[in-house]
Formats: sequence, C-alpha cells, structure tokens
Amino acid sequence: MTAYIGLGSNIGDREAYLKQAIVTLHLQENLEVIRCSSIYETDPVGFVDQASFLNMVIGVNTSLSAVELLRLMLHVEQQLGRTRDVRWGPRTVDLDLLIYDNGTSEDSELTLPHPRMHERQFVLVPLLDVIQEDTTPGLETVQLMASEATGREGIQLWKRTYWHSESGHFVN
Repeated sequence: MTAYIGLGSNIGDREAYLKQAIVTLHLQENLEVIRCSSIYETDPVGFVDQASFLNMVIGVNTSLSAVELLRLMLHVEQQLGRTRDVRWGPRTVDLDLLIYDNGTSEDSELTLPHPRMHERQFVLVPLLDVIQEDTTPGLETVQLMASEATGREGIQLWKRTYWHSESGHFVN
C-alpha cells in the first residue's frame, strides 16, 4: 500500500526532528520511505502564539494496515518527545496520516483522507512535491487540489531535501 504522511515540527532542532522521524519510520520492518518533499517553513495555524513550523510530506510503501500505520506514527511521535498539552500547540514532531492507498475511513480512531488536508497549505504544497510523480489511480483529485492551491502566504521553501530510499538516508 502507498500512504502519504505529513510531518511538522516547531520546537528545538526542527529539521533534525523531521529527519529523525523519517529515518525511524524507514527502519521499520513493514515500511519503506520512497519519497520526501522539500521542507517548508510555515506560520502556525489555530494556536498562533508560537514559533514557525517546518513541514514536509513523505510517501511510503507499507504492508501495515492504515490503523497499524497510525499507531506506529503515534509511537514515533512519543519516542521523539511529543506531548499533547495544547491543541495545535508547539511540538517536537507531528505525524499525520493524510492518504492511505486512496482508501477512506471514518471511525473514531482514523479518518481518511485527512479531514482538514484540503484547508492546509502547509500540507498541500509539500504533498504536491511527492504526489506529482505518483500515478496511482484516484490521486488526480488530490493532485489537482494541491496544484490549484491558492493563498500560499505563510509558507515558503526552507530547504530542498533529497532522499535516497535504497540507503535510507538524506543526500546533500
């Protein structure tokens, strides 16, 4: 299955938290990170009295179910010091399951595709980086939504990233 995960961080060494989360996910037995977006610096949304975020999106291949993947992501967040004190508040790392193999889910644990994805430029802009190469049927709607995204104020390219999936490392 192919899935897309949004990542964000606005505490400490933001880039290091993002990269550590990606490498940790990649090292899991049933998951391979296949694509990474560039990193974007974005203004906070919701609770705005906090530092700017770094955001990116990754594409993964996995044999985990959507719920198993979500639980793994929550475990990685916890490993990297994520606390949930303030909704939309500061965090070391935030991992959001955006799309899972074009599937849908609306249960108490997981809603797919991510319910607010279409409202968030900090998700759509990096998502376009990784899905524009994907030819999976059904992604056309997301590709169109991302490519037509307006209102990119508050989001700017921070750093281009290059992921080498065979070695599981970022390349300069």
